Parts: sequence; C-alpha cells; structure tokens
Amino acid sequence: MFTGIIECTTKVHQFNREKNNLRITLNNPFLNNEIQINQSICHNGVCLSIMDINKKTYSVIASEETLLCSNFNFLKIQDEVNLERGVMLHERLNGHIVQGHVDTTVTIIKIENRNGSWLFFFQSKNKLDQLVVEKGSITINGISLTIIKCDQYTFNVSILPFTYEKTNLHLMKIGDIVNVEFDILAKYINKSIQKHCKK
Repeated sequence: MFTGIIECTTKVHQFNREKNNLRITLNNPFLNNEIQINQSICHNGVCLSIMDINKKTYSVIASEETLLCSNFNFLKIQDEVNLERGVMLHERLNGHIVQGHVDTTVTIIKIENRNGSWLFFFQSKNKLDQLVVEKGSITINGISLTIIKCDQYTFNVSILPFTYEKTNLHLMKIGDIVNVEFDILAKYINKSIQKHCKK
C-alpha cells in the first residue's frame, strides 16, 4: 500500500531480459538498513519487489503483464524514476490510497507554465468512462494528484513547484508516456454500476 507521496528519485543503471520479464537495476538512494530483499517499492507507480541489493544498486523484476500495461518498455539507462516505499500504518495518509497496480498509460499532450505552477494535459487511447472525475484523485508515475478537468479521453492536473522539482515531472515533455493508476474507490464503484446495469 502506498500514498502517492514520492520520497525521492533514482536513475536506471542497467537492464537485463529474463525470458518475458525485465530485470531493472537502479542506483540505490537508500541506506543499507532502509530497504531489504522482498520489500515492495513503488517505481513510477508500479509496485515491484527487491530481488537483490548492494551498496550502490538494487534490482527488481517487471513481469510480462507489468511491461504490457506500464511505460517500462520505454525506460532507458539513466532515466529518472520516482520512488515510494510502502506506507507505515502509524503515519498519516497524506496522498490517497495507491496500490502500485498500474492500470494503463497516457500521453502528455500539453504542458503550460502558469507562473508558479504547471498544468499537465494527458490523453488516453481508451475511454476513461467513470474512472476520472473533476477534483478526483489519480496517480501519475506514482504521484498522487488531483484532476482539474476531464472528458472521455483527456484530463489535466496542476503541479506545484515542490512536486515538479522533487519528482521526474521536471524531465517530462510533450509526447512522453506516463503510468496511470485510477483511484481504487472509483474502480469499485464503476464495477458495481456496470453489474447493476447488466441486470
């Protein structure tokens, strides 16, 4: 379980194909006692378990399913990745409930500098249906954000300077593909409505 509040970023160090899976080795920004084997960390919104660690790097494996629904196939060595460790139960939930299960990817179609913040506009290949609502929560590359406006295929969010500078959003440009996890509450409600409509 995560909150969408990014702790830090790190860079991709190496890739290795393992059959249909992809082993991703990243620079280790944590102290040795802060992470361990089998611990789950959210990488650009994708929950992945640590397979091995050394002082300078650690490795995770993205499955075939993860590669199909995320932007990991577009990652390059030295790309910056957002990181969040699992939430601790005694802490405040400062973002929203994030599972680390990416639903799809969307494309950045516009970035507006609003003199103190940025508006990011995204477009989906598929209809967003009831999964996005204005002022609702959404996770972009692991970041908990609030939707400003949306329609069937597009939505936008406002990015404040702290989030812009402390995540990989400051490196994003028009045409880049990012990971999206829809609000889990919206997914449950949407499924319930669909079942009711079929009766």
